[in-house]
Amino acid sequence: MSAHGTPIPMTSRRAAPLKGVAQIPGDKSISHRSLILGALSVGETRITGLLEGQDVLDTARAMAAFGAEVERLGEGEWRVHGVGVGGFAEPEDVIDCGNAGTGVRLIMGAMATTPINATFTGDASLRSRPMGRITDPLALFGARAYGRSGGRLPLTLVGAQDAVPVRYETPVASAQVKSAVLLAGLNAPGQTVVIEKTPTRDHTERMLAGFGAEITTEVTDQGQVITLTGQPELTGQTIAVPRDPSSAAFPVCAALIVPDSDVVVPGIGLNPTRAGLFTTLREMGADLTYENERIEGGEPVADLHARFSPELRGITVPPERAASMIDEYPILSVVAAFAQGETIMRGIHELRVKESDRITAMVEGLRANGVKVDEEEDGMVVHGGGPDAVPGGATVATHLDHRIAMSFLCLGMAAQRAVSIDDGGPVATSFPVFEGLMRDLGAQIVRRNR
Repeated sequence: MSAHGTPIPMTSRRAAPLKGVAQIPGDKSISHRSLILGALSVGETRITGLLEGQDVLDTARAMAAFGAEVERLGEGEWRVHGVGVGGFAEPEDVIDCGNAGTGVRLIMGAMATTPINATFTGDASLRSRPMGRITDPLALFGARAYGRSGGRLPLTLVGAQDAVPVRYETPVASAQVKSAVLLAGLNAPGQTVVIEKTPTRDHTERMLAGFGAEITTEVTDQGQVITLTGQPELTGQTIAVPRDPSSAAFPVCAALIVPDSDVVVPGIGLNPTRAGLFTTLREMGADLTYENERIEGGEPVADLHARFSPELRGITVPPERAASMIDEYPILSVVAAFAQGETIMRGIHELRVKESDRITAMVEGLRANGVKVDEEEDGMVVHGGGPDAVPGGATVATHLDHRIAMSFLCLGMAAQRAVSIDDGGPVATSFPVFEGLMRDLGAQIVRRNR
């Protein structure tokens, strides 16, 4: 069943060349953070380019439930009048975060050092995901969590009465964990320190500084040490959200594997902590160029130009690159099926605790469509056969996971036979215009009757 209603089965057939310009919605990670930091600020925050997918809309509703004024002014244009650090009010009802793992974890961090209670829930996928990696460090501040076994939702978080700052070394490379701790540290006196061995996306640090927090990052022998001085007065900002590189991955990758395709994807954020996929694709021999490189809102941005690349070759993706492309491994594994030779992806155990177990989901779906792939505990090896090497013809279970759904729809655009998915509904959580955008480029995606 779809995350938000009746399942929407879809079929993707071999496409004519994909041609045109793909206007990608705003970055999901930055959209979440814009709303949350706007709510924690004094004064008004104006946001343009906000992703209006279900995940972000759920975060907007949550900020309103905590007392901020949140108003949609037009397409992608929002206003948030914040309550200041420590100003969250206790919600009157349960906070439903839908499918948004990023949303729920960041919101928990933002409220954990305010002496209020809040109960969180979500859809079936989100309720199955572990929250202990967030609630354990939040407990160091003085917060208490009461949830289902394994720390799963529904979960009630009791904010700390007298928060204390913490020094925390992240056990896994996770921007969600790091960000939750930093957001909790805002309302704790003194300095909160986060140490991460592997750098993860740094949107939270950049945006905290932009809103007026005192935050520093230092590279040491221990790893990357981030120090936040607590109890600042954050000031409302004007934010232009760059376009989402994780969403851009789908039209870019589809263009690389569909013969004679030529697609431009303008205005994509190329923050080095997010651009690992595009680096990897170019190492595989992809005809992918960056044009009109520039800085917008403190973030590096470029127009991506992707063309059909029949000479793709398999590579070993450096495990240390995983944090910069963790959400893109599903679509990379599709591209790997059309490359010559082995593409080895390791150090990606984090994929097993996303919206689904993405390693198993991709392995099973690729095998069903005639691709040879080996599953490993922390990765997979795809044995590519080059262009036109994927038989296709199967129906794939998406497990309520938007990235699994979009990846296999892209596979169907270049496979010999059509590829179907059991439910395309979850795509709306992150990329609500995916279906129409890909059709406009020339993709043949149809909804099927059940």
